[in-house]
Amino acid sequence: MSLLPERPLLVSPQLAATLGLEEAVLYQFLGELMEHGRTTESNGFRWLDIDSARLLERLPFWSARDLQRISNSLRDKGVLLIGSAPFGRDNEFRFAFNEGAMPSGRAIPEPRPQARTRLIDNSWRPARDVVTQLGQYGIPEHFVHQQVPEFVTYWSERGDPQHSWNAKFLKHVLRLWREEETRSARRGRQIPMTGDWRPSADAVDILTLQAGINANFVEDAIPEFILYWRDRGDRRSTWNSDFVRHVKRQWARFTASLENDGEPRPLPPDWQPSEDLYEVLKLANIPRRFAEQQVPEFMLFWRDNGQARSSWNTKFLQHVKLQWARQSAQQEGQDHERRQDTGGRVSTRHRSLVDDLTDRSWAG
Repeated sequence: MSLLPERPLLVSPQLAATLGLEEAVLYQFLGELMEHGRTTESNGFRWLDIDSARLLERLPFWSARDLQRISNSLRDKGVLLIGSAPFGRDNEFRFAFNEGAMPSGRAIPEPRPQARTRLIDNSWRPARDVVTQLGQYGIPEHFVHQQVPEFVTYWSERGDPQHSWNAKFLKHVLRLWREEETRSARRGRQIPMTGDWRPSADAVDILTLQAGINANFVEDAIPEFILYWRDRGDRRSTWNSDFVRHVKRQWARFTASLENDGEPRPLPPDWQPSEDLYEVLKLANIPRRFAEQQVPEFMLFWRDNGQARSSWNTKFLQHVKLQWARQSAQQEGQDHERRQDTGGRVSTRHRSLVDDLTDRSWAG
């Protein structure tokens, strides 16, 4: 059986040395398609539309990602124009050779390096084809012309000769435009943390509906989150994602530290918060010393009250977070006094863990 059942692909050594081997293979193959396909002329170029799937069938040794990479390389070298979305993102691949419109039946000439290099002239300006090609990248014409004086001055002072100043300028403007897009994107997205920041509805839904975290637990985490990041002064575009991760970590530590054995009991006279509870408070950026200062008052109230609880760590955690939020509000000069219900109390024997979590008042 023949090892060459199909028509072989031929590649010019000179073309491969100029463009690269993969680029030369694709360039010559597209040239054959151009010669036998139905083309249309537009803006001085001869364009051909080909089905992307068909091109992959004809070049089975490459994937769609390979063809996108190689066609982009030909485009960046200035020999290929692409009039469609990058290969693989659309059903049609539209291309033209950057050599002007050519009569049907004429072979595609191979791009050759110029035999002579030359210095840049002070009156040099980019060719119209270069400006047109840069426009295909979405680069405004005024941005292109703004780069000319600096480009000419730089290369005049260096005194380096080049084969093609148009190709050099094209790569130069592409690099500057990508840098400008990156800077613009960062300026548009990254913002500092502010005192009135709130998580988006989507972030809250992820935490409460998908992760099953209590809504009041999420709400209580907001002041701590704002205080920490505002003091740091960071600028970010991912505050909602950061908040989701922060609350999930706190919730995991919180649920792991619960002492919910199902048997409510009064506060023991020698009770002390567990080390796990201090770790939870550390995640909330609440100093251990502040929490320890709350223990005597907490014990005095609940020893006198006599109520039974299944988890005193849970109750103390709520108390410390409430006191910390109040102190933070006072330090910022804001009046965040919360009204507390002093009405009749419900027996803790009929309260669930959710009741404990949603109960924000520990004492009158």
